[in-house]
Amino acid sequence: MSQYVTFTLDGTLYGIDVLRVQEALRSHTRTRVPLAAGDVAGLVNLRGQVVLTVDLRTRLGITDRLGEREPMMVVVKTGGEVVSLLVDEIGDVVDVGPESFAAPPDTLDPEMRAVIRGAHKLDGRLLLVLDVDQAVAA
Repeated sequence: MSQYVTFTLDGTLYGIDVLRVQEALRSHTRTRVPLAAGDVAGLVNLRGQVVLTVDLRTRLGITDRLGEREPMMVVVKTGGEVVSLLVDEIGDVVDVGPESFAAPPDTLDPEMRAVIRGAHKLDGRLLLVLDVDQAVAA
């Protein structure tokens, strides 16, 4: 069995291995980083630790956020660092078995395919498993 912290982006369900997630919380005030890539949303102060924030919508080529709803943050560990990922909404922790896992769907955009490890078929929904290292590296 594997456990994933789930979140949504533009109505699509994604998951990150629970062992990679430090915490999930409401968005904090971000400080812009001059000359940073477009998917870098800024820096946040998490209890005295300065953390880079990556906007997953921008990173995955999803259209800009609609409405005034503030994004949520999933704080993950990658390469010995802590990074915050902006997402639309935090979901539950789900347990899935290896029998529901499949390769990433062929219909995924090539840019998105690079950061998706695979998919789990849940009841009436697909859970796309995010490769945190690839999502942050780009």
